[in-house]
Amino acid sequence: MIPIKLPREQKKELVEQIKSYFDERGEAMGDIAAEQTVDDMLAMLGPIIYNQALEDARKLLTERMMNLEDDLYALHKPINDRR
Repeated sequence: MIPIKLPREQKKELVEQIKSYFDERGEAMGDIAAEQTVDDMLAMLGPIIYNQALEDARKLLTERMMNLEDDLYALHKPINDRR
Protein backbone atom coordinates (compact mmCIF):
# COMPACT_ATOMS: atom_id res chain seq x y z
CA MET A 1 0.00 0.00 0.00
CA ILE A 2 1.17 3.52 -0.76
CA PRO A 3 2.16 5.35 2.44
CA ILE A 4 -0.25 8.04 3.56
CA LYS A 5 1.17 11.52 3.07
CA LEU A 6 -0.55 14.30 4.94
CA PRO A 7 -0.40 17.97 4.04
CA ARG A 8 2.34 19.76 6.00
CA GLU A 9 -0.07 21.79 8.16
CA GLN A 10 -2.17 18.75 9.01
CA LYS A 11 0.87 16.72 10.02
CA LYS A 12 2.20 19.65 12.06
CA GLU A 13 -1.12 19.80 13.92
CA LEU A 14 -1.00 16.06 14.65
CA VAL A 15 2.57 16.37 15.92
CA GLU A 16 1.45 19.12 18.29
CA GLN A 17 -1.48 17.01 19.49
CA ILE A 18 0.82 14.03 20.14
CA LYS A 19 3.24 16.23 22.07
CA SER A 20 0.35 17.68 24.10
CA TYR A 21 -1.01 14.20 24.82
CA PHE A 22 2.31 12.98 26.17
CA ASP A 23 2.84 16.23 28.07
CA GLU A 24 -0.50 15.67 29.87
CA ARG A 25 0.81 12.25 30.90
CA GLY A 26 3.92 13.84 32.35
CA GLU A 27 6.16 12.60 29.56
CA ALA A 28 8.27 14.89 27.42
CA MET A 29 8.33 14.30 23.68
CA GLY A 30 10.26 16.30 21.13
CA ASP A 31 9.27 17.20 17.58
CA ILE A 32 11.22 14.38 15.95
CA ALA A 33 9.80 11.69 18.28
CA ALA A 34 6.27 13.06 17.86
CA GLU A 35 6.62 13.13 14.07
CA GLN A 36 7.91 9.55 14.09
CA THR A 37 4.95 8.56 16.26
CA VAL A 38 2.55 10.14 13.76
CA ASP A 39 4.27 8.30 10.90
CA ASP A 40 4.17 4.99 12.79
CA MET A 41 0.51 5.40 13.67
CA LEU A 42 -0.36 6.23 10.08
CA ALA A 43 1.51 3.14 8.90
CA MET A 44 -0.29 0.93 11.43
CA LEU A 45 -3.76 2.42 11.34
CA GLY A 46 -3.89 3.76 7.79
CA PRO A 47 -4.64 0.44 6.05
CA ILE A 48 -7.26 -0.51 8.66
CA ILE A 49 -9.06 2.82 8.34
CA TYR A 50 -8.74 2.75 4.54
CA ASN A 51 -10.22 -0.75 4.31
CA GLN A 52 -13.08 0.19 6.63
CA ALA A 53 -13.80 3.28 4.52
CA LEU A 54 -13.94 1.08 1.40
CA GLU A 55 -16.31 -1.33 3.15
CA ASP A 56 -18.54 1.56 4.26
CA ALA A 57 -18.58 2.93 0.70
CA ARG A 58 -19.41 -0.52 -0.68
CA LYS A 59 -22.35 -0.91 1.71
CA LEU A 60 -23.65 2.56 0.88
CA LEU A 61 -23.41 1.95 -2.87
CA THR A 62 -25.11 -1.43 -2.52
CA GLU A 63 -28.00 0.19 -0.64
CA ARG A 64 -28.29 2.96 -3.21
CA MET A 65 -28.26 0.49 -6.10
CA MET A 66 -31.05 -1.51 -4.44
CA ASN A 67 -33.07 1.68 -4.01
CA LEU A 68 -32.40 2.61 -7.62
CA GLU A 69 -33.55 -0.80 -8.76
CA ASP A 70 -36.78 -0.41 -6.75
CA ASP A 71 -37.32 3.05 -8.23
CA LEU A 72 -36.85 1.73 -11.76
CA TYR A 73 -39.41 -1.03 -11.21
CA ALA A 74 -41.83 1.56 -9.84
CA LEU A 75 -41.61 3.42 -13.17
CA HIS A 76 -42.90 0.46 -15.17
CA LYS A 77 -46.17 1.14 -16.93
CA PRO A 78 -48.86 -1.49 -16.91
CA ILE A 79 -49.46 -3.17 -20.23
CA ASN A 80 -53.12 -3.54 -21.05
CA ASP A 81 -53.82 -6.60 -23.08
CA ARG A 82 -56.82 -5.58 -25.27
CA ARG A 83 -57.99 -8.59 -27.14
